[in-house]
Amino acid sequence: MKKEELRRDKPEVMTPKKSSQDTKAEESAGKITSKSPKLKDEPRTNVTQITTKKVNNTTKSVIETSKTKAEQSTMKEKPTTQQGQKEKASDDKQAGDGKELLNGALHSGEVDIYPQGREGPAVRVYCDMETNGGGWTVFQRRMNGKTDFYRTWNEYSTGFGNISEEFWLGNRLLHNLTSVGPVSLRVDMRSGNDTAFAHYANFSVGSEEKHYTLTLSGYSGNAGDSMRYHNGRPFSARDKNPDPLGIHCSRSYMGGWWYKNCYKTNLNGLYGINSNNQGIVWIDWKGKDSSIPFTEMKFRPSTFSPATHG
Repeated sequence: MKKEELRRDKPEVMTPKKSSQDTKAEESAGKITSKSPKLKDEPRTNVTQITTKKVNNTTKSVIETSKTKAEQSTMKEKPTTQQGQKEKASDDKQAGDGKELLNGALHSGEVDIYPQGREGPAVRVYCDMETNGGGWTVFQRRMNGKTDFYRTWNEYSTGFGNISEEFWLGNRLLHNLTSVGPVSLRVDMRSGNDTAFAHYANFSVGSEEKHYTLTLSGYSGNAGDSMRYHNGRPFSARDKNPDPLGIHCSRSYMGGWWYKNCYKTNLNGLYGINSNNQGIVWIDWKGKDSSIPFTEMKFRPSTFSPATHG
C-alpha cells in the first residue's frame, strides 16, 4: 500500500465516516498489530508509521522473494546448458585435433586439447583452419632457424620449440593422436614464390616401443612422393639409432627423422644449409642441395569434410 494512502488513516480517528480505502488500511493495520503485541499499547499514529514500515517491508520482501524464485528458476536451467557445453567441450577436446576444436572458425590459432580426457593435462597445439578447408593439427614448422632441431630422443619424444614459430609437437603425442582413427598427412613447403604440397591419405606414428615407426600411403600433390621412401622406418635422433642397417643418419645429417640410408626428404635438417646435403630437403621438389625456408607438417581425420565458414 502506498504511503500517501496510509496517511489517510489519521482522519479515521476523528470522524465516524470511513471510506473503503480507510477500512482496508485499518484492516491491514489491525493484522499487523495482532501479530506484534507491542503495537497494541502504542498510539494510532505510531501504528500507522509502523504499519507503513511493515507494509513497505512486506512489499520489499515480496519483491525479493520473487527475484529469488526467478534466480532459482534461472539457476535450475543453467546446469543443463552448462552440462551440455561441458559434455560438448569434453568430447571436442578429447578428440585432440584442430577440426574438432575449431570447426567453423574463421582463423587458425592456438588451442588446448586434452588427449587423456578432461582429467588429464592440457596440451597446447596449433590448428590450421585455412589450408584446404582447415581442421589440421600442425606438428612441425620450420620458418626462421631460431630453433635447433638436432635434438635427443627424449626431446623429440616430448616435443620442443615455440608453436607460434618453429617447433616439433612430440612423437608421443603424435602416436596418441594418430592412432585413434584414420588420419591423413599434409606437408606444405615454400621457397621464395614457389609453393608445393604433399598429401597422404593414411598416416600414423607408432609407439615408443616401436621406435615411433612411420606409416603412410595414398600420395597426392605437386611436391613429389618423397615421403614414401621413409614408409615403415623407425625414428632416429642424435643419441639413438634404432636402424638395423647401423647407419647413424641423424648424426650425419644433423636432425631427427625417419631415416632410411639416409633420406629422400629431411625436413628436420639444418636450417639454411645448402651444402653437404644437411639442409631442409625434399628431393623430388627442390633437390638435395637446396634448403627449403618454410615447411609445415600437419594432420587431420581422414573422414574430415571442410568446415563451412562465415
